[in-house]
Amino acid sequence: MSDRLAVLPQYLLPKQALTVFAGMVANAKAGRFTTALIRWFVGKYQVNMAEAANADIGSYTSFNDFFTRPLRADVRPLAPAKFICPVDGAVSQFGPINQGQIFQAKGHSYSATALVGGDAQLAAQFNDGDFATIYLSPRDYHRIHMPCDGTLTRMIYVPGALFSVNPTTARGVPGLFARNERVVCVFDTINGPFILTLVGATIVGSMSTSWHGIVNPPRSKQVREWTYQNQNIILKKGEEMGRFLLGSTVVMLFPKNTVQFNPDWAPDCPVNMGQLMGK
Repeated sequence: MSDRLAVLPQYLLPKQALTVFAGMVANAKAGRFTTALIRWFVGKYQVNMAEAANADIGSYTSFNDFFTRPLRADVRPLAPAKFICPVDGAVSQFGPINQGQIFQAKGHSYSATALVGGDAQLAAQFNDGDFATIYLSPRDYHRIHMPCDGTLTRMIYVPGALFSVNPTTARGVPGLFARNERVVCVFDTINGPFILTLVGATIVGSMSTSWHGIVNPPRSKQVREWTYQNQNIILKKGEEMGRFLLGSTVVMLFPKNTVQFNPDWAPDCPVNMGQLMGK
């Protein structure tokens, strides 16, 4: 079956209603039902609870408490690198931004301007720069960390669809990461501007950041923006900057001549937070 045919049902599903329902279930504190759901999820997706700061499945009061669980302090050491990987997951794609276009999958690309919600002036800062896209599967650790030191300047909520972001959907839905709901976080760094985008997906109940808390819901039909130039919000390399309440994808943008990606990286290769991403 072709990828386009495989994703056809997603166009027909009531994705927003499913996402709202999933968020309600994930937030519910339902005692034995919650424990049973977590235990099923751990078994189905082979979640490595040995890495969790709290490995006791029965102690989590909600599915979201489990899903956003912290890890033990010793399991994700930070590489001595210019840029470290911000998440656990798998590399989707990475490489140059060509004429403002970001490569998604064979036959598909999307514009940096569309990704950031239509701000052409912001996107222009990354002309001829580089991007990296990392997919977080259900089994992965779902906290997001800073790949470098950065001072927060803007956050942009961009409304959109809620397609799945798994590899099959990335190959089958044109412009996927610029169509889905997303939160664009803009930083100033010693290397120039940097963007880290949290991309939502089907049943991703919400996305949150360390400085704002939950960004969505509520879900708006309009682009929303917050500015932080006068608040001096500084996040250090390796510091937590956000969370997915159910999993998704991050897309990073770097200015020209800023990053040389890890030579061991390739599409679909697994990565962990803290590993060398670039120099």
